[in-house]
Amino acid sequence: MEFPFYKYQATGNDFVIVDNRDGAYSFTEDQIKKICDRKFGIGADGLMLIEKHPSLDFNLIYYNADGSQSLCGNGSRAAVMMASALKMINGKTKFNAYDGLHEAELLANGNIRLRMNDVTEIKKIDNDYFLNTGSPHYIKWVTDLKNYPVFDEGRKIRYSDSFKPGGTNVNFVEQLGPNSIFVRTYERGVENETLSCGTGVTAAALASVLKENSSPVSVKTLGGQLSVEFKSRQDGSFTEIFLVGPAKKVFKGALEL
Repeated sequence: MEFPFYKYQATGNDFVIVDNRDGAYSFTEDQIKKICDRKFGIGADGLMLIEKHPSLDFNLIYYNADGSQSLCGNGSRAAVMMASALKMINGKTKFNAYDGLHEAELLANGNIRLRMNDVTEIKKIDNDYFLNTGSPHYIKWVTDLKNYPVFDEGRKIRYSDSFKPGGTNVNFVEQLGPNSIFVRTYERGVENETLSCGTGVTAAALASVLKENSSPVSVKTLGGQLSVEFKSRQDGSFTEIFLVGPAKKVFKGALEL
């Protein structure tokens, strides 16, 4: 089977995207792994299919590099950019993703402002935090994050007994200044550090409220700059959460599976 694809990146988080509005393509777990393999395939952190939806602009199917499914914030922004390039949307959109309805807007500066679903609580685990922003995220504050062993320490937490059987994404966070943080993420499903993780950045920004940060929070990642806007409630929940940042097409092509 040969299929056409587009390659997009969003602050260094990279994706293979397939226009599947005609329903012509489906992929097995092994095929997804091959597509995302950086030696024997195209190479990506995940695979996305843009499909028709009966009432919204599109339905977004997201697969991690290991074939598992979840919400991907950066991937969703990349899909919105591709949907715009395909003339499926004009400026604003509503679409369905892994955790339900999302809205997004293309800003004048080229960034995409993606609305995330509300977060009801942040759990405190010793000195760290855990919350779900469409995918589960463990948040740990550290110093000298640039030199921190993200892969080794992230893998330990990801596979720890506390989070079995599904595991968790792990985010290491350093405070840079008022309302400014640096985030590095070990992503489950990719099983490695990625240059950026949208749901992880969002989780870290919300958890940083407990460190006296407030909206909007500027977030540095290895892949670039993002920001997270939100409203916090007295009951510890969050609403009107937006992940804001760029997404760009890298190339297009066709792959023989």
